[in-house]
Formats: sequence, structure tokens, C-alpha cells
Amino acid sequence: MPKRACGFKSRLQHEKAFRLRNAFFCETDITKNIKMIEFLNYIDTQLFLFFNAMLANTVFDWLMPVITDKHTWYPVWIILIVGLGWKGGARGRFALLIAILAVAVTDSTIHHYLKPFFNRIRPCNVVEGAHLLMGKKSSLSMPSAHAANFFAVASVFAYFYRRYQVIFWFLAAMVAYSRVAVGVHYPFDVLAGALYGTVISYLWIYAIHYALKPFDRSLPQPHSSAVDKT
Repeated sequence: MPKRACGFKSRLQHEKAFRLRNAFFCETDITKNIKMIEFLNYIDTQLFLFFNAMLANTVFDWLMPVITDKHTWYPVWIILIVGLGWKGGARGRFALLIAILAVAVTDSTIHHYLKPFFNRIRPCNVVEGAHLLMGKKSSLSMPSAHAANFFAVASVFAYFYRRYQVIFWFLAAMVAYSRVAVGVHYPFDVLAGALYGTVISYLWIYAIHYALKPFDRSLPQPHSSAVDKT
């Protein structure tokens, strides 16, 4: 066989071996990723059953649907909007503005982009043994918009009113937990929502802070003392 033909055949063999090796490693990576996702889903399901079913009790059966119901919080939002807008001073009005902007971003992006992207079915529709307090919902699960919105608000008020930040974080955490307790979200759903809402809020805080710099202005200083003079 001529040398040129031998060289051509050798190159074909090397190319074939290279393609097979790439295919093997790609398939291995895909398999690993699938196994990791299955493992995380298993952990999330076990955590869901623990918080939702094993910790269920008569007090939670009454309290958690109340906490998770958006109508419960309407009077709170009205008081905050009127109170901060009227008597909150510069700090209160900035806190109110940033909270509204943060919730607008988290809520819209979660429903229009993140939930369709993850396309995760709610546990109330697939997990056997779930303790359901609100029935089944057809909408998607990951991430939790409730958790994102409440943590977005909590982050803003915890930043501007640090003296009361434990209260804000506690209320947001209770709402996030209620989503698992009533059976409509996995723990990882609410964790992802909480992180997302917090990040969006702080991005807004720093964005407005830097936007005010060219005008020789800045955000009001956070209130951490017993006396508020702003």
C-alpha cells in the first residue's frame, strides 16, 4: 500500500478514536449530571417529607395556611405603604421604593422566566405521603415566588432598619416555611427563592446608591440606634 494511503487511513483512525473518546466523556459527564440531579431531588424530597409531614401538627395545620395566604398580608402592606410614604421620612420612602422595585423584578422574572426554565412540578402533585393543607396547584414549583418576594422586602427593611432586622428575617422565614408546610413547595424551592429575592434587593440598593453619586447624594444611613433623627 502506498505511503500516502497509509497516512490517510491512519488519520481516519485517529479521528475516529478521538470522536469516540469525546463521546464517551460527554456521555459520562451527562450521566454524572443526571445522577447528581436525581440525588439532589431525593434529598429535597426527604427534607420535604420531614418538614411537611413529620412536623405536621394541629397548630401548624391552622397557622400555616393563614401565614401563606397573600390576603393575610394585605393590611400589613397597606400600613407599610401609607406609614412609610407619609411619616417614614427619606429613609422610609427610599426603603418603600426599593422594596417595590425588588418585588416587581423578583415576581415577574420568576413567573415568566425561572419557573418555565426549571419546569419543576410541585410536590403536592407527585410526592406520596405529602400533608396537603391547600390542595393541589397546577403551576410550577422552582423557585418559590412567595419566598423571593418576602425575602426581597425583608432584605430592604433589614438594611434600612437594622435594629428590627431579626423581626423582618423571622417573618420572611415563616412565610417561606409555610410554603413547605402546606405542601406546595420543596425546601430547595424556598431556599432558591429566598436567595434570589435577597440578591435582587441588594442589587437595587447598591444600584440606587451609585446612581445618586453624580448628584452628590446618597441613600439615608441605616437606622441601628434607638433614636431616629432622619
